[in-house]
Amino acid sequence: MKIIFMGTPDFARAALEKIIDAGHEVVLVVTQPDKPKGRSGELQVSDVKACALEHGIPVFQPVRIKLPENVAELKKYEADIYVVAAFGQILSQEILDIPKFGCVNIHASLLPKYRGAAPIQQAIIDGEEKTGVTIMQMAAGMDTGDILIQREIPIDHDETGGGLFDKLSVLGGELIVDALPMIEKGELTPIPQEEEKATKCGKLSKDMGKIDFSKDAKSVRNLIRGLNPWPSAFTSLNGKMLKIWKAEVVEKPGDECATDIKPGEIVAVNKDSFIVKTGTDYLEILELQLEGKKRMPVKDFLLGYKLEAGTKLG
Repeated sequence: MKIIFMGTPDFARAALEKIIDAGHEVVLVVTQPDKPKGRSGELQVSDVKACALEHGIPVFQPVRIKLPENVAELKKYEADIYVVAAFGQILSQEILDIPKFGCVNIHASLLPKYRGAAPIQQAIIDGEEKTGVTIMQMAAGMDTGDILIQREIPIDHDETGGGLFDKLSVLGGELIVDALPMIEKGELTPIPQEEEKATKCGKLSKDMGKIDFSKDAKSVRNLIRGLNPWPSAFTSLNGKMLKIWKAEVVEKPGDECATDIKPGEIVAVNKDSFIVKTGTDYLEILELQLEGKKRMPVKDFLLGYKLEAGTKLG
């Protein structure tokens, strides 16, 4: 099949590379326009564009894909199918109807759960034990199309948003390569999503990472894992931002803890960690980063910073 691939970040690049390696004919790559980065304002190409250029594939970067002249440009390539992965723009029904086999999307969740922009991180934040990738036939709604094929993986106890992102990007590439020949042969039966089971998730933002220690320890730990490495979970220590990178739930921190303690209060300082009260149970902090400092294990942090029980975070 002749394929037009639409995508932008590194998650999509993994799928594009798998499609190319499998020998499919990618006639065009559509990605977001180059964006300025940093103080220099130098334009930076997307991961998908970089991949396309490496393989000599034409690149199209419309600001608004829905405009008539951009739709006309897509039609010139006479592709059999459009493969979409984290493209960043909504496709109109006119575009969805162009290719013979329609448009399929690589979505990093087990739809209908976690429709939207940040399904990988949200699954960890919510304490899910499994997630996966869905190849779906695209429809006009946000991730509402029929399911073509799914594959699931477990979410490990220590999994972070970054680690799961990498796993699902690889899985997405493998799954789309498996799906394409089945789509061409008509071997996949579209399955409508069960709307009553649908959940949504929005975009990640920095303020999502502010830790509320009044919540239970498990929820706080899941937030820390899910937002690692970006935008990260944070609190404050003596007026400075304190990012928390790794923590474990502790039910009984020890006899040295006072009985009248409030969420966010440090109840014990050990050689390699310190323990904070939450809404239920306690959180053992193992890795952190104080504003202006490098990310480090708590053991190293405590060598240069005097921390005492009774100190309040946040």
